[in-house]
Amino acid sequence: MQLSRRELLAYLGALGLARAARPGDAAAPGPIFQIVPPAKSGIAWVHDNGKSPEHWLPEAMCSGCAFLDYDNDGWMDILLINTGPSVFYHPKNPGRNALYHNNRNGTFTDVTKQAGLDAARWGEGVAVGDYNGDGYQDILFTSYGGNFLYRNNRNGTFTDVTAQAGLGGNGGWTTSAVWFDYDNDGRLDLFVGVFVDYGGDNPKTCGQNQAKKRYYCVPSMFDSRYSTLYHNNGDGTFTETGHLTDIGKNPGKCHGVVATDINNDGLMDLFVTNDLVPNFLYVNRGNGKFEEIGLSAGVAYSADGLARSGMGVDSADYDNDGREDLFVSNIDRERFGFYHNDGGESFTDVADRTGIGKKSYFLSGWGLKFFDYDNDGNVDLFLANGHPNDMIEEFVDNVTTAEPLLLFHNDGGRWTDVSSQGGPAFGSHWTARGLAIGDFDNDGGVDVLINNNGAAPLLLHNEVGARNNWLGVRLIGTTANIDAVGARATWGFGGTTRSQLKVGGGSYLSAHDPRMVLGIGQAKKLDFLEIRWPLPSKRVDRFTSLPINRYITIQEGKGIVS
Repeated sequence: MQLSRRELLAYLGALGLARAARPGDAAAPGPIFQIVPPAKSGIAWVHDNGKSPEHWLPEAMCSGCAFLDYDNDGWMDILLINTGPSVFYHPKNPGRNALYHNNRNGTFTDVTKQAGLDAARWGEGVAVGDYNGDGYQDILFTSYGGNFLYRNNRNGTFTDVTAQAGLGGNGGWTTSAVWFDYDNDGRLDLFVGVFVDYGGDNPKTCGQNQAKKRYYCVPSMFDSRYSTLYHNNGDGTFTETGHLTDIGKNPGKCHGVVATDINNDGLMDLFVTNDLVPNFLYVNRGNGKFEEIGLSAGVAYSADGLARSGMGVDSADYDNDGREDLFVSNIDRERFGFYHNDGGESFTDVADRTGIGKKSYFLSGWGLKFFDYDNDGNVDLFLANGHPNDMIEEFVDNVTTAEPLLLFHNDGGRWTDVSSQGGPAFGSHWTARGLAIGDFDNDGGVDVLINNNGAAPLLLHNEVGARNNWLGVRLIGTTANIDAVGARATWGFGGTTRSQLKVGGGSYLSAHDPRMVLGIGQAKKLDFLEIRWPLPSKRVDRFTSLPINRYITIQEGKGIVS
């Protein structure tokens, strides 16, 4: 039964949950997100984690998901990553990834097979980007077994071009990846994170725990690996160049990566989260060089000087001071890391100061994202959680395998936990891993997709974003990279100015709606919009008299093209 807004408010009042709405508070009345059930969405797919008595570690880590518009119809489609045959898993009916086409009416149709994406392999993550500049999004899959690049054929199908692209040499355990233009030549390059040396064709188990049961190994038991950086040669091929920089000098255990610009020099940097070894902050020094400064920047360790189990990651300017801040989710009893950018390539962990450290203490975080769920102009924070140890409840109090979601509202740089108003999904526990954001029904409210380990995915519809005004913007670079990763949008409304950098990647194993949704609260119009295109472009496009509450496409040098 669908309650009216008045009925719902009366119901919440009877429960003692209703309160007067504050300015910019989209939590009242009604839930912030609603679950879209499979019967309504048509998404019948279920993740298979290949769970076995041997407890192979990859079972606990997968998998990612994505919002993408693979057919350029202006509607976000959905991609879900699954496991499949591997050296340790030989299913009779192997699971496969799933590509769901958006029917533009709130439902989706499985088009995986006809799209050519039904190969069965042990999948981990996904990165989406137009690497060849033809206007269509291509897909990079990571897996236990290396990378797989699928070129979009612009007719609803994809072709595996891994070998000819030069991306098939890595047979290791690849995790999160990100497309970004590190040398500002206008082409998307690729960073691929690599996890531990798990033994390749001879993977390792860890014997028995104190309950005389096999368990998932702690990553500290395995050697670190080098992640990779691939330069886009502009002819459909790539050259590995990470070994020429600090990326090739620092072996790690990569879970997550985000491409951002921490010092506002127009060069995209990389923040890489690692499991039980220091996180890496690779600052782009130009001329193809990256310098690892995680320790000096204050983001390598916890405030106590300990390496944590860095998993999910993202970057945004949460306090509107003009500098990109960083967030890292960790395992239970480590607290999550919330790094405020102090300038001068230095950060301070403010997780405890904001209250997020305390709220996350007993949780293990994976997918996460900064985004403005209520379109008030400030980025909020969504955290998806789930413990990797399926027996943790037998040994540790207050920690569970399935865990609750968290949602924090940004009150102008102060954070309020609004999880209790998040909706039905926040009253349940999940084995969450990958998380992607995207507006699948084009109503201006950014929705959330979560891939749950060994369970059905969770699609959450944003119920409150459309209550405020907004403008959705798709950016197309010409001199700059076509996906405009690294562009900065600055907009004014009601005497307020906001700015947002278009980062690359973020979350865990997942990819997001490439459009930017710019919230303007209750303002009736957008005073201006300025787009500073990423290098090598030096162009700044400025617009006034723009429409609101709709999506537009802006192309570098051509203005609004649709």
